[in-house]
Amino acid sequence: MSTAVRRIAHLDMDAFYASVELLRYPQLKGLPVVIGGGRRAIDDLLARLQVAHPERHWTSDDLADIPVDFFPRLKDYVGRGVITTATYAARQFGVGSAMGLMKAARLCPQACLLPVDFEQYRHYSRRFKALITDIAPLMEDRGVDEVYIDFTEVPGGQREGGRVLARLIQKSIFEDTGLTCSIGVAPNKLLAKMASELNKPNGISIVHEHDLSSKIWPLACRKINGIGPKADEKLKHHGIETIGQLAACEPAWLQQHFGGKTGAWLADAAHGRDERPVVIHSEPVSMSRETTFERDLHAVRDKAELGAIFTELCQSVASDLQRKGYVGKTIGIKLRFDDFKSVTRDQTLEHYTADAGLIRQTAGQCLKRVPLQRRLRLLGVRVGSLVRAQDAANGAPIAPKKAVQRTPDAIDTVATEPQLF
Repeated sequence: MSTAVRRIAHLDMDAFYASVELLRYPQLKGLPVVIGGGRRAIDDLLARLQVAHPERHWTSDDLADIPVDFFPRLKDYVGRGVITTATYAARQFGVGSAMGLMKAARLCPQACLLPVDFEQYRHYSRRFKALITDIAPLMEDRGVDEVYIDFTEVPGGQREGGRVLARLIQKSIFEDTGLTCSIGVAPNKLLAKMASELNKPNGISIVHEHDLSSKIWPLACRKINGIGPKADEKLKHHGIETIGQLAACEPAWLQQHFGGKTGAWLADAAHGRDERPVVIHSEPVSMSRETTFERDLHAVRDKAELGAIFTELCQSVASDLQRKGYVGKTIGIKLRFDDFKSVTRDQTLEHYTADAGLIRQTAGQCLKRVPLQRRLRLLGVRVGSLVRAQDAANGAPIAPKKAVQRTPDAIDTVATEPQLF
C-alpha cells in the first residue's frame, strides 16, 4: 500500500485568452489589452491595413507588424458587450472579466480592444492539456484554462511538496506554447485552488496542512471556491471576513445560521478539509448558448430580430450536441432584462433529443411562461439532462424530429405552436 502523502495541484493559465492573443500580436505585450465585444470571424485588422497601406500585401503572417496605433481602443467602443478577459496591465486599472466594455472604457480608455477567437483558445487549451497528461496522467479538466492534477504517485510529485513536478509542467507548457501558468499544490482540491492564486502570474505555491494558519486563514472568505457574494455578505454581517475568523466559528453556530449542509461545509472548508477525488473524466450535465445584445430588444417591436437570434441559439446548441455526441431532454431558457434581473424556465421532454427544431419549439414554450413587458438584454438556450447519443440509442427513447417550416423572414416556427418571437 502506498504511503505517499496526497498532493493535488490546481493549474490555472495566466490571463489565458489575452495571453493567446499576445502570441499573435507580440507588439501589445506589456500594454493594457481587453478581449471581448464580439467574435472574430476574420481578422479585420488586415482588411483595414490593406486599405491604409495598399503598397504592401498584408497576410496573416504579418500580424506582428501591425502598428500599435492601428489597434482599436476601448474608448471608441459603443455597445453592450462585456469583457471576456484582460491582460494584467489592464487589470491594474480595475478592469476585469464580465465587466461591461463601456464601464471599462471609463477606467482604462487607452486599452486595446480585441474580439474573442474561441477556436484559437480551444486549440491552445487542447495543446497544454495534452502536455500535462504526458507528464501526469491523472488530470481533471475544469474548463478551457484550468485543471486539477493528482501529483501523489507521479515522479517528482512529492519532492519539495510538489514544486519539482510543478516546475517541470510549467516549463513544458511555456516551451511548447509560449504561455505561462500558475500552479498551487496542496493536500486537496480546495486548498490547491486557493494556492494557485497566491503567486500569479507564472508562480508556484506550495501549501501543506501545517500552513493553514499562516497562508490560508489570513485570506478573505471569498477566496474559498464556493463562497459567493451573498454568502460573503452574510458572513460579513456577522463580523466574519477572513477564513481564520470562519475557522474559529463553532460548527453548530454555522449550521444554525447557514443551514445544516452549508454550515458543515463552511466549517470543513475553513479548516482545509476536502476529500473530493480528481475526476479523470466527467460527462457534461448540460450545454448552452447565450448572447448579450448590443442594445436592449423588445419582445414585440423587435420580434423578427429576436426570433432570428433565438433560432440561431437553438441551432448552435443542437450543433454542439450533435458534434459532441450527446442528447438531452430538459430544454431551458435564460433571460436578462434591462433592469439586470434574470429569469430561467425549463421543460423536460419524454424523450432525448438533439434536434434544433424540437429544441426551438420547447424553448418557445418556456418563453410563454415569462412576462415579456421589459426590454431584453440577454437571451440564452440550454439543454440539460444529457446522455451520450449512443447510450440513448441503446435504451433511452429518442425524441422524433418535429416538422418545422421555414418562414419568409427565416424564423423557425412550428405550425401547431405559434412562438412569441
